[in-house]
Amino acid sequence: MALLELEFSILYFIQGLHTPFLDRFMTAVTSLGDKGWFFIVLGIILFCFKRTRKMGAAVLLSLAAGGLIGNVVLKNLVMRDRPCWIDESVRLLIQNPKDFSFPSGHTLASFETAVSIFLYNRKWGVPVLVLASVIALSRLYLFVHFPTDVLSGMALGIFIGWYVHRTIEKYNFSGILRL
Repeated sequence: MALLELEFSILYFIQGLHTPFLDRFMTAVTSLGDKGWFFIVLGIILFCFKRTRKMGAAVLLSLAAGGLIGNVVLKNLVMRDRPCWIDESVRLLIQNPKDFSFPSGHTLASFETAVSIFLYNRKWGVPVLVLASVIALSRLYLFVHFPTDVLSGMALGIFIGWYVHRTIEKYNFSGILRL
């Protein structure tokens, strides 16, 4: 079985899980990742408080790096069609996305944020990691990404979140971030 066939098999299985409650829930959850607004606001709020300033900086820098790498470079380099563009028979619950599929930007942003928070505060990070996982699942449920798009967004988000955290700590930007 080719990878694309396997991915569609997974997506069609998930389509069989639809219920009115899950339709509303997944639509609401996925909207948190639209344009990264929720994560940007969260990063700004964290940055505003001295105690969480480095965490907020890590979130915002990760989002900037991920937006550039994932949404500007990779999506336009790979140019992968979305499953909803290939199989138009599946009814979409959200507006049909206009940009390419690989990697999942929603998943990328949510995992960058979750890892950035987790590495500074595990207690806060765990619920955000759970939220990131649900957002990733919502992209499959809503038939707008293939599983490999989501897995790649997750892996890239984890790496970028870790790398930004490591860079902030390695070069000790505490003085700059103290403001």
